[in-house]
Amino acid sequence: MTTASDLRSGKTHRDENFPVASWIIHPRHRALILAFYNFVRTADDIADHGTLPAEEKLRYLDLMEAELLGNGDSQKEAVSLRRAFAERGMPPRHALDVLVAFRLDVTKLRYENWDDVIDYCRYSAMPVGRFMLDVHGEDISTWAASDALCAALQINNHLQDCGKDYRNLNRVYLPRNALAATGATVEMLGEAKSQPALLKCLQALALRTAALLDQSKSLAAEVKDFRLGLEISVIQAFADKIVNLLKVRDPLSERVHLSPVELLLQSLGGVAGETARRAIGRRAVSKTAAGA
Repeated sequence: MTTASDLRSGKTHRDENFPVASWIIHPRHRALILAFYNFVRTADDIADHGTLPAEEKLRYLDLMEAELLGNGDSQKEAVSLRRAFAERGMPPRHALDVLVAFRLDVTKLRYENWDDVIDYCRYSAMPVGRFMLDVHGEDISTWAASDALCAALQINNHLQDCGKDYRNLNRVYLPRNALAATGATVEMLGEAKSQPALLKCLQALALRTAALLDQSKSLAAEVKDFRLGLEISVIQAFADKIVNLLKVRDPLSERVHLSPVELLLQSLGGVAGETARRAIGRRAVSKTAAGA
């Protein structure tokens, strides 16, 4: 029998746009975070599989959910996360939310407007930030800024990979009304270089994403855990750098991912900035809610 593990793309936590259970995070949390990541990565790879029929994708996602909830032991990522949650006495709510997004990836190929995309992020990205906050025992009041950061990370990824998502999966996260507003069409995503109308749309969406990142700047200061605050500052630095690339570059024809050197520099800057902020007791920059 083919298991969900057999459908993995080969992508690991080291290939993401943001650190996952990095050295910054306290060792006592890393096993649980990696179990969560492997569950989510496996489900994501199922939804994005290039040849698996839609009904089979949904069947595997249902199986992952069932085994996460204790009904079976054939899918190792689900079993490992279930056991990790049990050890910490944590409910599986955030992992279940993420599965909603992966089912949408199978069944919903177009999004009507910005709110529609944010609603997708409510399931695809926001639960990941909420999970991290819960792991560290942070207050629910931190969720608003976290939601903004996670939504921005997700939309950055949508913009970076818009051409690949369209060509490989016929999946378009760019809102229909945003495309229409600039005279762009979905078919333009299949070209080697963005036409002016599409580039205008993409850069307008990057500006909206930058506004989300402005709303999330308070998060590192809001969390109590020092190591988590450092990790958030690094992630924020990555996201800021990426959105600045997306404001001026064409993701169809130009590099909009960070190089290893850029990743290192943004990491060092994020760690240094948050360490200094905590040392002098400077307060949060912003506390605007993103909406859940």
